[in-house]
Amino acid sequence: MRYLFILLITFGIVSCNEMPKKSRQISIVEIKTLLEDSTLNVRAIEIDGEGFGFATSNGEIGSADYSVVKDEEIASISMQLKHDSIVPNFRSMALTQKGGFLLSIASPTLLYKVTKDSLKLVYKEENEKAFYDSIDFWNDNEGIAIGDPTDECMSIIITRDAGKTWKKLSCSVLPKAIKGEAAFAASDTNIAIVGDETWVATGGMASRILYSPDKGETWEVFETPIIQGKQTTGIYSLDFYDVNNGFAIGGDYTKPNDSLNNKIRTSDGGKTWQIVGNVKSPGYRSCVQYIPGSNAKELVSVGFKGIDYSSDAGENWKHLSDEGFYTIRFLNDSIAYAAGKGRISKLSFR
Repeated sequence: MRYLFILLITFGIVSCNEMPKKSRQISIVEIKTLLEDSTLNVRAIEIDGEGFGFATSNGEIGSADYSVVKDEEIASISMQLKHDSIVPNFRSMALTQKGGFLLSIASPTLLYKVTKDSLKLVYKEENEKAFYDSIDFWNDNEGIAIGDPTDECMSIIITRDAGKTWKKLSCSVLPKAIKGEAAFAASDTNIAIVGDETWVATGGMASRILYSPDKGETWEVFETPIIQGKQTTGIYSLDFYDVNNGFAIGGDYTKPNDSLNNKIRTSDGGKTWQIVGNVKSPGYRSCVQYIPGSNAKELVSVGFKGIDYSSDAGENWKHLSDEGFYTIRFLNDSIAYAAGKGRISKLSFR
């Protein structure tokens, strides 16, 4: 690896345009621990062409390349960042070919850009209400991060110059937030991007989808039927397979076994959503991802209560493991990397 976090990884893009494969049924997940520490808390992990990077709630950043993962099954922490005396709580990150980005929650919000030559603070926001949840990029130059409202709308910042500068959108161009509407920094999957189209999931007292067809220039809002109305309810994770098919999962983390109205699906680009797998396990989950090449049929969800798999677009689920994780990213249709409390692991599905 050439660089990621003090020159360790060269940033790249994993293609998600695999050809659809034949129908299958996954029944087993094998879990290999790559890094384990009782103080570890990871909700931000991203894959690039040569390995993966991660960031922790204790300001630590690290990586692993695939050759090391294959031969020695390890990942390592590179360093711990501090801003003056502040230790950033990183909950989200993004990788492009022009750099890596680390975003902290709460105030002051700190957004760092990492290249092979530098580590630079590119955005800082001081507001007692500031709380950023997720970051993603449309391409190497244009990216978006979202957070809880500090005014009358969700906080959205955008870059058009490869992350050198970021501008916060005015509430005049965004849908007005409902009182108590926010987002969850649970797995860095509040944002889904396909081409120029963008979907942002909110939660809490209201759980809706903010949608932009043009890389954040214009916005509209779609209602969802997922459980909502409390600070702890709503969408915790969102993924889109293509411009039409999307899936969201959540619930109430204080009632993790409750599966009432906690899984929803769309087939029209997020305009309308239907409840699926109602009152069927899994209950609360913090992350859901489509399996690449599955024609929008295969999904995996993770949370602190375990790992679950669906082969029919979320109608029915098979519980694969009680091992808990906060977030997951797929390398291909059989291998993924997951992170959570105390560890980062390689997951093999078969």
